Amino acid sequence: MHTYEKYLLDQIELCRTDMMNLANGSSLLSEDVIEKSTRLDDLLNQYQSVQTVRRSI
Repeated sequence: MHTYEKYLLDQIELCRTDMMNLANGSSLLSEDVIEKSTRLDDLLNQYQSVQTVRRSI
């Protein structure tokens, strides 16, 4: 696994954990939870893009 992929996976897991902790302490519709969710979506999209490029090589 490449370093950037590992970095993304680590960031995805951290963001997911943060989001779950925030959601447990507040509403799923809170601004903080939505911001973390959006960040998680971005990270997942980046990871998917990297995987797509790797498969095409």
